[in-house]
Amino acid sequence: MGDPTPFEVELPGGGTLAGEIAGTGHTLVLLHGLTATRRYVVQGSRHLERHGHRLVAYDARGHGTSSPAPEASAYEYVDLAGDLERLLDDLELERCVLAGSSMGAATAVRFALTRPERVDALVQITPASRGGPSADDDEELAKWDRLARALRDDGVEGFLAAYHPPVADRWREAVMTATRQRLEAHADHGALADAIEVVPRSRAWDGGVAALASLALPVLIVGSQDSADPGHPLAVAEAYAEALPHAELLVEDEGQSPLAWQGAQLSRAIADFLARSLPSATA
Repeated sequence: MGDPTPFEVELPGGGTLAGEIAGTGHTLVLLHGLTATRRYVVQGSRHLERHGHRLVAYDARGHGTSSPAPEASAYEYVDLAGDLERLLDDLELERCVLAGSSMGAATAVRFALTRPERVDALVQITPASRGGPSADDDEELAKWDRLARALRDDGVEGFLAAYHPPVADRWREAVMTATRQRLEAHADHGALADAIEVVPRSRAWDGGVAALASLALPVLIVGSQDSADPGHPLAVAEAYAEALPHAELLVEDEGQSPLAWQGAQLSRAIADFLARSLPSATA
């Protein structure tokens, strides 16, 4: 098994999406969350590519080493889903599995609702959106705006100084360390700040959670306990599991580290799900 093969996909208006392909077999496209990069879906684990899967991972516009959006406002979910379709077309992928975390999870749902014929299965890792904007009140939006301003004005240190996640004390150091590592992986903090302002205000899809009932495909939902990850409420994952007709929900026991943070365990759970749900497409 060789090193991942890098690729670029041209964006309309200029710039590129940066990504990489690894492994052979049925294709999973990985979509990361807001402020993350392509590494932070399966946390660098290579389990899936070593067990008969081809992974396509890319940095969303304004994230990682991908180019900024052509306009500071162009980080809506319609833009992110458009980029996903452009990537699938460019790589000549007619169908695939979409595995998304947080912002990436919402992007994947939007795409699956509009282009279901191109999606074999979904993996929803710590979903946060109920279809509308992920931040649904003025206080929450003001928090994101403060973080964006701090990042734009004072970089990573400014963001971290303004960031006060309401997690249990036992998780605080791990959360802050992971946040620093994610932020340091971005080439353009100004573009990331733009995304931080726009994405929480963006409508992911129409019809709310009830719209998920139309998705007649296998879905694995990976939730997390609120004590470790309150930004991705367990109630949202549970609502998805209730609305989706063919869904499985995985959640760590209270007090354990979230499954979403553990790349090897998460990857094994995804591989097991695909073996059950798409046996003809897995090695």
